[in-house]
Amino acid sequence: MTQLPGTPLTAPTRESLPGDVVLLDGPVAGDPLDLLPRLETVLSRPGPAVVVATSGSTGRPKKTVLTTEALAASGRATERATSGPGQWLLCLPAHYVAGLQVLARSVLAGTRPVVMATEHFTPEAFADAAEGMDHPVRYVSVVPTQLQRILDPADGSPDPRAVAALARFDAVLVGGSALSPDLAARAAAAGVRVVRTYGMSETCGGCVYDGTPLDAVAVRLVSDDAAPAASRAQLTTAAGSPPDAAEQSPFPAASSGGCTPTSAAPTAPAATSREGRIWLGGAVVAAGYLDDPGQTGAHFRVVDGIRWYRTDDLGALDERGTLSVLGRTDDVVNTGGVKVSAGMVSGVLQADERVRQALVVPVPHPEWGQSVAAVLASRPGTDAAVLERELSEAVRKSLGAPAVPKLWRHVAQLPMLPTGKPDRSAAAALFQEPAPSTPDRT
Repeated sequence: MTQLPGTPLTAPTRESLPGDVVLLDGPVAGDPLDLLPRLETVLSRPGPAVVVATSGSTGRPKKTVLTTEALAASGRATERATSGPGQWLLCLPAHYVAGLQVLARSVLAGTRPVVMATEHFTPEAFADAAEGMDHPVRYVSVVPTQLQRILDPADGSPDPRAVAALARFDAVLVGGSALSPDLAARAAAAGVRVVRTYGMSETCGGCVYDGTPLDAVAVRLVSDDAAPAASRAQLTTAAGSPPDAAEQSPFPAASSGGCTPTSAAPTAPAATSREGRIWLGGAVVAAGYLDDPGQTGAHFRVVDGIRWYRTDDLGALDERGTLSVLGRTDDVVNTGGVKVSAGMVSGVLQADERVRQALVVPVPHPEWGQSVAAVLASRPGTDAAVLERELSEAVRKSLGAPAVPKLWRHVAQLPMLPTGKPDRSAAAALFQEPAPSTPDRT
């Protein structure tokens, strides 16, 4: 591994955890609201408060230790970025960070959240739950799939009651995966106040809102050889010629002092790289991975007294300092020796209004090593052959010929993980079967 800046955090151990820490290592049995008293207890004292598993969407799940200080910094920064303390609606699994944060932010705000009654998300259940809210300031966190089921259902017209309920929220936090331009436009037209969030378990969930870090967070981009050629070209185009990484470090010079971040945002250095791997720093960063010193040291670093999380994502900063996430460092298709960013190809596909959902995955190929493969959920009445041909041309113009998908599958809905993120393994498995003669979009 390339020499990383700063010093590694020491991995927390199970023996060091307080006896009252909340361990979330699987689905919460019973009513998620039963967790509230335990969260009230741990959030009333300093130190490790909750252990939450990552989603495992790109590898084995890791157990992330979140402290009271980090959860409080995240919750208060969210209040400052939105409309202040309010009531939350829970419609995500409570054992993942987005669902946990609905409960933790409720504790911090002194409000009681409302839980959607059904296990599976439906517009009707969402509207029913929203009717049970009584606070003047209301929030909800959803994934794009849930937002789409309300605003752009595959099997009919939107439920007016669910759309009206959605528009009543002061902020609808949307994260977990990319929000397509078409769905964002539908939300805006319906008067829904969408906030696009970027973050992960290791940063107490979303910590960058609409491309801007919360006031307790800093973003740095560090040059990274893991970026595929197409991503590096796009990064340079989006942000202009980046500074020479050897001449200009994105981190402050090391200095003496403690390593505990305050609730204030880390002091920005004089300059930062405009391209590369995303690092997130500040008080919202977790204490590390439980009993995993190797992964903790590789991803959690202390630089100039500030705790940073080294993500697996590539990003670009525009001239206003707005962050764009371009894909994962490991979300790469190596086809004929050319590295193609699957995330960037998906972005081109989703920009077409005929495409409701898109996912790009690698599929083994005996000669090229891997093929670029695309799974599409298109709108009813779409001619699949015409769509594939026109999307291929759009990808070729934007990212080059190697990025054009060679294999296509059409589905009514992308396979999803319990978190609401696309299930890449299940999507790749679709290509192990012969393609249907007539695309199935039913």
